[in-house]
Amino acid sequence: MPRVSLTMWTLLICLCVLSIAQAVNPPPGGGYPGGNTAAGANALLNLTDGRDNTALGAGTLERDTDGRSNTAVGTGALFDNRLANQNTGTGVLALESNRFDNGPDNTAYGYRALDNNNGTRNTAIGWNALVVVFEGTDNIALGHSAGRNLSQTDSNNIEIGNRGVAGENRVLRIGDADQVRTFVAGITGALVAGAPVVVNSAGQLGTAPSSACFKDEIKPMGKRSEAIFGVNPVTFRYKKELDPHGTLQFGLVAEEVEKVDPDLVVRTSDGKPYTVRYEAVNAMLLNEFLKQHHRVQSLESGIAQLTARFDQQDAKIQQVSAQLEASKPPPQVVTNP
Repeated sequence: MPRVSLTMWTLLICLCVLSIAQAVNPPPGGGYPGGNTAAGANALLNLTDGRDNTALGAGTLERDTDGRSNTAVGTGALFDNRLANQNTGTGVLALESNRFDNGPDNTAYGYRALDNNNGTRNTAIGWNALVVVFEGTDNIALGHSAGRNLSQTDSNNIEIGNRGVAGENRVLRIGDADQVRTFVAGITGALVAGAPVVVNSAGQLGTAPSSACFKDEIKPMGKRSEAIFGVNPVTFRYKKELDPHGTLQFGLVAEEVEKVDPDLVVRTSDGKPYTVRYEAVNAMLLNEFLKQHHRVQSLESGIAQLTARFDQQDAKIQQVSAQLEASKPPPQVVTNP
């Protein structure tokens, strides 16, 4: 067996060390094979077959092995992602716990945004946005702590400047208690047909349903509608801070209506009269109109019966008159001598 010189052994060892160093450390540009890019301590440390990943920052995509097309920017971003694809995390600990193969297609921007996520197609922009959502899908959160109150499995929610409510699904929330006025372009002057939009005391928008399947205790209105006879219609102008143009208005005063029927007013959160339920007033007017209509129909029917009787009496009178006329003796002619 030929003996290998010390120089040869030294050369072999150096080649092995160099090979290992090249396998662990990327080129100066941070580029790995397969279109991967890493810069930062432990960035893409465990990568095996993953492709087209970009990791910038300490611990970014550190545990990723086979995940593809992920982008992580910021310390710990996408730290636990292993097999999931097409995620984007920008910010310290953004999408930190995203992992395995059922957490693809998420986008997170901001500190700890989507930190605990393992769901799909979620978008979180803002500090701690959607931080609790774990297996929820198709959520969108925009703003500081947006969607923070959603539960782990809540899905299909849109939270804009709102923390959300645990247990909600398919809900859109815009703003919170700090906002006191709403301006939305593209409504004034826009023509559209449909049901009137109403708002409840919680600020939820919607349309009032009329189907019986949404109602309980259905019964005739009866005399309840007579309350409208006690209301006092007025003309008025809103104060300048509400209507700078001072347009002449026609309507009712909530405080006065409350005295007539408390059920006809909408109240503020502290129980004070705020506005009138004009749709209820309209229903009462309809009920009174129908009641009057039925009375008129009854009167018309009575009048028609009386008219028929009068006609019968008139016919009998005419018949008797004719008989009397026929029974009269013929007139006698007197001859002068």
